[in-house]
Amino acid sequence: MSQYDYDLFTIGGGSGGVRAARFAGQTGARVGLAEKGDLGGTCVNVGCIPKKLMSYSAHYHEDFADAAGYGWTLNGKPSFDWSALIANKDREIAHLNDIYQRLLDGANVKLHRGFATVEDAHTVNVDGQRFTARHILVATGGHPDKPQIPGSELGITSDDFFHLKGLPRRAVVLGGGYIAVELASILNGLGSEVTLVYRRERLLRNMDADLGVHLADEMAKKGIRLVFNASIDAIEAEDAAGATEDSVKQVRLTNGETLQAECVLFATGRTPNTGRLGLEKVGIALAKNGAIPVNDNFESSVPSILAVGDVIDRVALTPVALAEAMVVVARLFGKGERSMSYRNIPTAVFSHPNIGTVGMSEEEARKEVGAVKIFKTDFKPLKNTLSRNTERTFMKLVVDAASDRVLGVHMVGGDAGEVIQGFAVALQCGATKAQFDTTIGIHPTSAEEFVTMRTPVA
Repeated sequence: MSQYDYDLFTIGGGSGGVRAARFAGQTGARVGLAEKGDLGGTCVNVGCIPKKLMSYSAHYHEDFADAAGYGWTLNGKPSFDWSALIANKDREIAHLNDIYQRLLDGANVKLHRGFATVEDAHTVNVDGQRFTARHILVATGGHPDKPQIPGSELGITSDDFFHLKGLPRRAVVLGGGYIAVELASILNGLGSEVTLVYRRERLLRNMDADLGVHLADEMAKKGIRLVFNASIDAIEAEDAAGATEDSVKQVRLTNGETLQAECVLFATGRTPNTGRLGLEKVGIALAKNGAIPVNDNFESSVPSILAVGDVIDRVALTPVALAEAMVVVARLFGKGERSMSYRNIPTAVFSHPNIGTVGMSEEEARKEVGAVKIFKTDFKPLKNTLSRNTERTFMKLVVDAASDRVLGVHMVGGDAGEVIQGFAVALQCGATKAQFDTTIGIHPTSAEEFVTMRTPVA
């Protein structure tokens, strides 16, 4: 008999934690998992899934308008019911939680409900119950931050957004990353008057510069007011007696402007969930932001304690956490046949319009390889011709001038994420621009433009 209660004990029931626990369990390992909240973590409960469901809902107002150009007449003005959307969203999230529970049960993973702390290299305490494990995996994710400004308690974060009791008439969104542009787009699409405030000069500063510029133009055309080079200085309740969810707040900006809004949404970054886990007590020195430093095998400075996902603050994407978890399982309970590469990770931003991107930005490519060729196109997609919709699609290829290898594929437009997924495979295979050129396009689609661009920009 093993000297330990479990072969693997996972702290955190989000994407990475459940994936590791489930696949470890399928190898026959004895696996325990601690989670005090809903299964699925941020992605399932207050992230990817509810965000995209609400994004679908927010697209309908444009679809209704576009339908007229295609001969459809809607009898009466369409109306939107926030409470119905939230209730249906919550029902789907509950269904997904049930699925996660069944997956764990099917892999013989023992779920312990409660808050877990690490007592030593092989011991976990879950609300007073101690369990020993040969390996401990920390997969506790992260949480959204609020800025340290007067009145920050009057604002909400993305976690709160998905549980608002009603659609705010006016909203101020602070931030310029993917969460900010996504939630601003949803609010705008559902009918809120939205102002997005960002302290820098362009959106999505960690992506290719052209993406943020094009997206800003399209968001502005949809009625979102963009305020760059500014931040929120303070928030005050208009009613001296206090503020409720739907009451008016006075939002003072650093540029001297004052805005009024029922909702102030902070999308200003996330912090790893390592507080109160007891990691420092067992000899794990955390990064300045609380992240757990790990090696290529995802081991912390205490080798029996590993970590994956947002808590290690490498690439905060659900599919990345899943891939990291599979590397851990393969090493601990398989033949170590998996490895993790952080190059050419595709991602989508579900702003309106969507963004899809994989590989290097133009800026990154110029730094790494030097001479590059850039191919761009900006056009009105076929769907928008009869509808008179003014939204335009942008596409860009970044190519190594010496080797002809395609280094980056970037898109702003309808279903960009769906389009980019296939091109991510091409980049993984080392595709060249010549191979793109000899690929026959699917006509008429927007995606075919990626294989028909022939002339590089000056």
